[in-house]
Amino acid sequence: MNEQIVEKPAVALIGVTTRTTNAEEAGANGRLPGLWDSYFASGIADRAQVSNGHLIYALYTEYESDASGAYTVLIGHERTNAEAELPDGLEQVTIPEAKFMVFKTKKGPVYEVVAQAWGEIWSFFEHSSIERTYCGDYELYDGRTFDPANAEVDIYIAVK
Repeated sequence: MNEQIVEKPAVALIGVTTRTTNAEEAGANGRLPGLWDSYFASGIADRAQVSNGHLIYALYTEYESDASGAYTVLIGHERTNAEAELPDGLEQVTIPEAKFMVFKTKKGPVYEVVAQAWGEIWSFFEHSSIERTYCGDYELYDGRTFDPANAEVDIYIAVK
């Protein structure tokens, strides 16, 4: 898995959300598959308040503590006007301005390569002097070239 460090400005996102934990997601009652279903059913990318509709964000934010605590996940897109009224059923969350370590997954079936990458990310930070900030991490998918059977995904982890 390749990694690099970049600085990114704050970005307002609009999408669907849920609150979960890694322990819950490891079991049969994980909420993320249903959240992805809600995202695809919502048609968010076709709404007027979205910019760069081809970029799909899966933002992990509002961490209770660290990787073992609860967090909120938003799946959605960049929002054109953060001051506009929110459409029913959608929420707005901002990725904070931060320094991010970017990890690129291997190519392969999306659910497999993303899950494997998160395992490697957790292991990396357990043994690294680089510290996570837990202020907002995200997976970034490019819908123009996305192939669920052969995906390659960038995962941005906020660091100090």
